[in-house]
Amino acid sequence: MTFKEQVSNLLDEALSEKPEMFLIDLSISDNYKIVVTLDGDKGVNLQDCIDISRVVENNLDREEHDFELEVASVGVGTPLKLKRQYIKNIGRTLKVKTQNETIEAELVKADDEKISLSWSAREPKKIGKGKETVLKQLDLPYEEIKEAVVTINFN
Repeated sequence: MTFKEQVSNLLDEALSEKPEMFLIDLSISDNYKIVVTLDGDKGVNLQDCIDISRVVENNLDREEHDFELEVASVGVGTPLKLKRQYIKNIGRTLKVKTQNETIEAELVKADDEKISLSWSAREPKKIGKGKETVLKQLDLPYEEIKEAVVTINFN
């Protein structure tokens, strides 16, 4: 078993005890620096990171591989990767990039195939001069999303 497989198995074991948490990324450099990025349905706190770190660290042999371990939660502004992250962020504002456009809108629904976005836009009136505010909605399949990031509003 390779070192990466060993670390991956330990992470799977640790996360099985915390089903509300999930792995976003695992990277291991040539000099055995392990970087684990986690997210959770209700967020990730410091104790969660400590617990996962202990399971991995206590089950690896430093005599075999002198490793460095970093366990962290996803940061603000980190692009969403998994469908589970979209579901977790329903009701929040996303900045979504597609092939043709960038949309900043509220995530109103997410399922296994697509997300649904809703936003207000100013458009020219159909009759007369001036503009009016219209509510726009869009169902967007995951395949069409190039990048989606949760935006922070201070209002």
